[in-house]
Amino acid sequence: MAENGSMTPSAPPDLAEVLATLSVVQIPMRVRFRGVTSREAALIRGPLGWGEFAPFPEYDDVESSRWLAAALEAAWVGWPDPVRWSVPVNATVPAVPAGEVAGILQRYDGCTTAKVKVAEVGQRLGDDVERVAAVRDVMGPAARIRVDANGGWTVAEASDALARLAAYGLEYAEQPCASVEELSSLRVGLVRNGIDVLVAADESIRRAADPMLVVRQEAADVLVVKVAPLGGVRSALAIALECGLPTVVSSALDTSVGIRAGLALAAALPELPFACGLSTVELLAGDVTHDSHVPQAGSIALRDLTVDPELLSRWQAPADREQWWRERVVRCHRLLTGY
Repeated sequence: MAENGSMTPSAPPDLAEVLATLSVVQIPMRVRFRGVTSREAALIRGPLGWGEFAPFPEYDDVESSRWLAAALEAAWVGWPDPVRWSVPVNATVPAVPAGEVAGILQRYDGCTTAKVKVAEVGQRLGDDVERVAAVRDVMGPAARIRVDANGGWTVAEASDALARLAAYGLEYAEQPCASVEELSSLRVGLVRNGIDVLVAADESIRRAADPMLVVRQEAADVLVVKVAPLGGVRSALAIALECGLPTVVSSALDTSVGIRAGLALAAALPELPFACGLSTVELLAGDVTHDSHVPQAGSIALRDLTVDPELLSRWQAPADREQWWRERVVRCHRLLTGY
């Protein structure tokens, strides 16, 4: 028996139950983010609430099935008991021109940490430097700044970039290189060259067959985990505890439904030394609840989530997209159940 329900994480509900309450939304982005201009998500209601299934379109069914497992956990199982009731979060600055930074940061109430996207395809290092400098200028000397390259640099490029960006006082660099081997090499090089920037692993955890490889190869100082790609709150919590590194919980352009699952993970971690990347609803032009999970005074409080049927209708995806998502759920459900 699960803590808050009657289903164990290894026993998904019947497919008919899942499809009966599935709603697909299509919400525009306020600003282009990692190439995404409109976010689609399938929302599923179970006896314990709502779950969100929103793997990006390019993800295959095997990888996407973990996202479905996370959605079903939220809706049918619930989450572990929390050890805190409020989670500090960071502002997120997409790869925008430096002149747009101030307007973006204004959306984040009281956040004293910012994650800045860098290494955007088609941009140059000078754009990253100007963007980070603008964040420092707007937020002041006491703010924490982290950068996220999404694996976009080689070791040499990362070394050069972080040597320049370190002048603005970086908390850490998230996934500066793509592979675990590159992260390990970069980490050694940063220390050798006196560049005081921690290395955080994101894709090397959530998209890895063996997340512990990061630990064995001493490739990171910080762990970044996301609920959906790791198969749910319990699965992500187990990986974080096994890795034993300081952990940051992040999101994947979720609606408040997905953010609530991220908050459940952050609330269950024994320690939370860094602000979490769970304040991304602000990047969307809408949401499925009138009580969005956005920060107040730099934190998001745990609370029940009420999805509004009128908002589901307002953001309802076109019929062909809804059918595409339903077929995807069917395929992923078969992978979870083995038939």
